[in-house]
Amino acid sequence: MGKILQIENVGMRFATRKGPFVALRNIDLSIEEGEFVSLIGHSGCGKSTLLNLIAGLLLPTEGIMLCAGREVAGPGPERAVVFQNHSLLPWLTCFENVYLAVERVFGRKEGKEKLKNRARAALDMVQLSHAEAKYPHEISGGMKQRVGIARALAMEPRILLLDEPFGALDALTRAYLQDELLKIVARTRSTVVMVTHDVDEAVLLSDRIAMMTNGPSAMIGEILAVDLARPRNRVELAEDKRYLHYRKEVIDFLYTRHGFVDKAA
Repeated sequence: MGKILQIENVGMRFATRKGPFVALRNIDLSIEEGEFVSLIGHSGCGKSTLLNLIAGLLLPTEGIMLCAGREVAGPGPERAVVFQNHSLLPWLTCFENVYLAVERVFGRKEGKEKLKNRARAALDMVQLSHAEAKYPHEISGGMKQRVGIARALAMEPRILLLDEPFGALDALTRAYLQDELLKIVARTRSTVVMVTHDVDEAVLLSDRIAMMTNGPSAMIGEILAVDLARPRNRVELAEDKRYLHYRKEVIDFLYTRHGFVDKAA
C-alpha cells in the first residue's frame, strides 16, 4: 500500500477584524491507503479545519496537500464527508438521499438501474434496506447517521472523512455505530480520517491517532500508533493491557501535557 494523502507544512490563516487568525501551522501528516487515522484534541484546536482542508472545502494558506499524488484544489468524489449533522434532505427518502449522491458521481457513465443498485447496496451495507422508503423525520438519529455513511460509501471514495459523526448520539447508539463502522471499514478497506473528542472511540477505531496541541496556531503534537489486532471487540479490549496503555497515552497528552485552556476566561 502507498500513501493516499500527503500533508506537508500546511498552515491555515483566517482574516478577521482584529487581524490574521492562525488556526493551524506546520501540519505534516502522511496517510497510507487503507489506514484509519483519528484527529483528536481540545475544542478550538483546528481538527475540523484540518478535515475541511483534506475535503477541499478550504484551501491552505501555506504548504502542500496531495491526494493520490494530485494537489487538493477543491472538493472531489474521491473524498466523501460525513458530518456530525447528518445533512439529509428532508423532502427525500433514505433511498433518494443516497441515490442523489450516486447519480452525481456515476450518472454520466451508468444507467438508472445500476445507479439504483448502487444506492440499495449502500443502504444494505449499513443495514437500512428496510427503511429505504422512509423520510428523515421518520427515523432515529442513529439511523440518519447510517444513511449519511451509506451516502458517502455509495460514492466509492478513496478517503472517507468523518467529522465527529457520532458526537450527538446517546452512548449506546454511539457504541453500536462504532462497531458497525469497524465492520464496514473491514469490508470496504476504506481509508478513513475521523475527527473525534472521544478517547475510547479513537483507540477502538484507529490505526494511528494524531493528537493536536491547543489552538490558535495548533500543530500535530504527537502521532500514536495503535497496534491492536483487527477485528476488534470492545468487550475484550476493555481489560487489554495494550488498549489501556494507548488510552493512557492519549489522556496524558490531552490532559497533562496539553490541558484545555479556556480562551474566553
